[in-house]
Amino acid sequence: MSKLLSALALVALVTSGCGAAASSGEVVLKVGDQKGNSKTLLTAAGLLDDFPYKIEWSTFTSGPPLLEAASAGAIDIGGVGNTPPIFAAAADARIAIVYSAKGNVESDTILVPGGSALRSVPDLRGKSIAVAKGSSAHGQVLLTLSAAGLTTKDVRLNFLQPSDAYAAFQQKRVDAWAVWDPYTSQALLEADARVLTDGQGKANGYTFQVAGRAAVDDPGKSAAIKEFLTRFGKAQRWADTHRDEWARAWAAETGLKPEVARAAVDRGADLPVALDDAVIASEQELADAFTADGTLPGKVDFKKFVDTRFQGGLS
Repeated sequence: MSKLLSALALVALVTSGCGAAASSGEVVLKVGDQKGNSKTLLTAAGLLDDFPYKIEWSTFTSGPPLLEAASAGAIDIGGVGNTPPIFAAAADARIAIVYSAKGNVESDTILVPGGSALRSVPDLRGKSIAVAKGSSAHGQVLLTLSAAGLTTKDVRLNFLQPSDAYAAFQQKRVDAWAVWDPYTSQALLEADARVLTDGQGKANGYTFQVAGRAAVDDPGKSAAIKEFLTRFGKAQRWADTHRDEWARAWAAETGLKPEVARAAVDRGADLPVALDDAVIASEQELADAFTADGTLPGKVDFKKFVDTRFQGGLS
């Protein structure tokens, strides 16, 4: 998430069990994850050892396929950035947005090679930008261009997952790359990248935990989701106050160089915030921007997909 996302994105689902069923009986919580994200964070914070439900983890390359799985009932809950829920809502997915957090937006960047002649956002006109479709970076591109009086029609978007985009950026097959941490820190330290612009004044920095509708409507799964969110919120706050430990755990899990992990961590943690009207309004504004751009076929009612029953992570 931006965001504690994969440094080594996986192409397929990888499922493994974690924890043991105790007072939960037969309830098994199926959690969608991205490498180096929720499971690594909860483990590093010591909050999985006594988790009272069995967890089955599935790893995804990015938010959009994770939400497809949640809608289909293949997973019960998973973490994503600010844009995937909007695309899922546009497809009338069977999802419920149940938890929100907010992080820094300086790591939401559009990068260019160090020697690039591009110096400002207007210089992107006619240029190619690598970005993961439906990701938070996709929203960042849209808002950044709009602030400069441009639209996505004025550039060439190359829809690539982060690992492929990183390779294309290094090989200079694209002019720019829209991405989040830890990729931002990795590219700055290892790929002679330069920040053309970041999310300040444009991106909202929100990340979400999103559940499948079938899961939130099931009493046993619902209780497991609330416990998971409570611990996830505690883990996010732990990461903010134990940055050395979190950076080491993140690097060990993802294969990031320690200095890259630490640079990303030092930009600031995602911290839980109330899933309130301000969050909903900000997301609605982003959804409307996608509609106005023609990326989405019609208006998305973001509030329709929000479920505020699960606020345990803020306790």
